[in-house]
Amino acid sequence: MFELPEDVQQVQSVAREFARESVLPGAQARDHAHAFPAEIVQQLAEMGFLGMFVPEQYGGVGMSTLAYVVALEEICYADASVGVTMSVNNSLVCWPILAFGNEAQKQKYLPDLASGRKLGCYALTEPNAGSDAGAQRTKATPVEGGYRLSGNKIWITNAPKAKVCVAYGNLAPDERHRGVCAFILESHWEGYGVGKAEEKLGITSSATSEMVFDNLFVPSANLLNAERKGFTVAMATLDGGRIGIAAQALGIAQRAFDLAVAHAKQREAFGKPIAANQAIQWMVADMATRIEAARLLTWRAAVYKDGADKARASHYCSMAKLAASETANFCADRALQIHGGYGYSKEYEVERLFRDARITTLYEGTSEIQRLVIARNYLG
Repeated sequence: MFELPEDVQQVQSVAREFARESVLPGAQARDHAHAFPAEIVQQLAEMGFLGMFVPEQYGGVGMSTLAYVVALEEICYADASVGVTMSVNNSLVCWPILAFGNEAQKQKYLPDLASGRKLGCYALTEPNAGSDAGAQRTKATPVEGGYRLSGNKIWITNAPKAKVCVAYGNLAPDERHRGVCAFILESHWEGYGVGKAEEKLGITSSATSEMVFDNLFVPSANLLNAERKGFTVAMATLDGGRIGIAAQALGIAQRAFDLAVAHAKQREAFGKPIAANQAIQWMVADMATRIEAARLLTWRAAVYKDGADKARASHYCSMAKLAASETANFCADRALQIHGGYGYSKEYEVERLFRDARITTLYEGTSEIQRLVIARNYLG
């Protein structure tokens, strides 16, 4: 596929206009102040961008994964912090409820999440369970009418602002993934705690913190999927999350590329624009080629995600995430190099892009984990 469908092009156009007119102008100031973009998030909700997968019957707009990644790239072109907030609500919260929730859960939670009345977060990572997601130590204890949840989660995007949380606990931690359960939590429940906000290298205006569950009672009605089937929910959800991070990375990479090209044309050295130098031209060529390749992989993964071949979808999601995240880091590095000393200053946007790009090879599965997933598809 080399041409986006007309309806997806329309989504792209709307997202691009909003991103460049409403999101980009304040991105630097929000980054420096570590300010959460609450007003912009609400505007995204009003445009339908917080519930893109959610069918109209549950308050969403029912768009394809391809439309979602195209829109998300445009938002992340302007500000990756805004983009990751949008990505978590769509990929990691709305999607698993839609895919694994029962009708009552969909009716109760999806309209509020899609409309922006409530923001969602996704609590999987723990101090000793990152890439090894099966090593969940948060304890889920069956009690009359539900479960008691006790444990800590870390690096949870949106946690300080979220009202709904898709979280994981383990009935039998010694059984690893075989005991994992998925739950839908509400932030006002007794025992639901948000810990310290994290000071991060990049995406500083997104809200990230630890979470503490202290004997939190979860009604049986809020078990997502079946008991001991939470790991299935987690792995399927992370496929979508990886597409979201691929789109985020593409936005960062494209913005870095555009700024580098503009600077190379304007900046003069030895009596001519630095764009005339072969060293600069080769950097630009490598950046452009990697972006195009990563974008096509991401679009392909998006199409497979909406199809019936889930195994192939997972494979391409990992490929897209790997390629796009490493492309973002490559392009941000080269853009900073092309800017020279200016690129090292916080007054210039490429410094923020350089910091924002770094997380993309880490969350939703490191580059090393993506390589394992991809290799196993061929090697068994």
